[in-house]
Amino acid sequence: MHNYQNGAVDHVIGNTHAGLMMEMGLGKTVSSLTAIKYLMYEELEINKTLVVAPKNVAENVWSAEKDKWDHLKGLKISRVIGSPKQRLAALKEEADIYVLGRDNVCWICGLYGGSMLPFDMLVIDESSSFKNHKSLRFKALRKVQPSFKRVLILTGTPAPNGLIDLWSQIYLLDRGERLGKFIGDYRAQYFKAGMRNGPVVYNYRIRKDAKEAIHDKVSDICMSMKSEDYLTLPGRINNYIDIVLPPKIKKQYDDFEEEQVLEIFADHVEGEPISAVNAAALSNKLLQFANGAVYDEDKNWHVVHDLKIEAAKQIVEQSGGRPVLIAYTYKHDKYRLIEALKKYKPVALTSGKNSGKIIKDWNAGKIPIMITHPASAGHGLNLQAGGNIIVWFGQTWSLELYQQFNARLDRQGQEEVVMIHHLKAVDTIDEKVIKALAGKTDTQESFMQAIKSKIKKYLKF
Repeated sequence: MHNYQNGAVDHVIGNTHAGLMMEMGLGKTVSSLTAIKYLMYEELEINKTLVVAPKNVAENVWSAEKDKWDHLKGLKISRVIGSPKQRLAALKEEADIYVLGRDNVCWICGLYGGSMLPFDMLVIDESSSFKNHKSLRFKALRKVQPSFKRVLILTGTPAPNGLIDLWSQIYLLDRGERLGKFIGDYRAQYFKAGMRNGPVVYNYRIRKDAKEAIHDKVSDICMSMKSEDYLTLPGRINNYIDIVLPPKIKKQYDDFEEEQVLEIFADHVEGEPISAVNAAALSNKLLQFANGAVYDEDKNWHVVHDLKIEAAKQIVEQSGGRPVLIAYTYKHDKYRLIEALKKYKPVALTSGKNSGKIIKDWNAGKIPIMITHPASAGHGLNLQAGGNIIVWFGQTWSLELYQQFNARLDRQGQEEVVMIHHLKAVDTIDEKVIKALAGKTDTQESFMQAIKSKIKKYLKF
């Protein structure tokens, strides 16, 4: 583990009620698991931990992260997911950590009477999903919070305009000790009302110097990965997010792969050169499926899954209001992303006549989500003033395009650590592409080798 991750572990161990405000990819999960194991098996302070997480994180991330690290393999995790019957069975298992999807918070609180839960420690993974103080999930956790010896919240480092949502998250730690017992008092002290319709306020603007005041209030229990006291990071971090296809969708992918190979290469003779055109056609089809939608012969697209869409939404949610630059591959990627993220008012950057204004607005911090094809922003554009987060929704075989696009943010003048998130559909062609790019090898050769392996697999060569 890195020094800053060990610092995060020490912070959790040293504070019974703590927050880790770390950007995605910096190791919140492994730091939390390491601290939990120490508290369980070294300090003997806790026996059972409840983790509340987004659905896909509860299903995949915590167990997978535990298996990656030798020092964590002794921990037993029970995933409290599925039908009510399956969730009840998971709760009855002997385990150290019970991971629950956040949509079932009210269910588990009701199951145990709504005031006390039989766990020593509560971990809220992505606490920004509890930012609405009126939500049922927040109200349910607020009632049971005193039953835990320890509470840990995990979230990204919020941007100044995202601090308005911090009150309820900190309340779940200290019950109003630092930011006030009531959200109205918090807003009045640190923010100014913006647009309103009568008594209804639509947004708030942070007051001058309020950012520092809020940070000071919570600094004793919240460790921010932007703190120079804890962190020395490289200028760029590559984060690979595994998108696990459920068995039904994975079988559809495998069947689709075989069907496409048989259709595109039906007349191929062993030993003859593979047509680059045919190889590209197969690669495109498989990359489309990995992204979640496939074009038919009439150029209409059909959705096969929304797994990457949900992952992109989660990254945006965890960004804490910080701008996000998303690279897409196919037009259906763009349209689906715009629809899924519409509440954030995403902007599509193209090479059209409005591109100059869009770039200016991005660098001025006026665009929360910018969606673009790497070829439209791959060369020459200076975007580093507008943000530090990149999401590769779809993957590209072009090493040059990949490097040039990342360099739009990872360049001189960038004042933040650049986070580059890659959405990787596990056991699909995505993995071949990412491996080739990460190795900076001859991507054209890797591309052809990947296609050859598919031909041999299904044509029995």
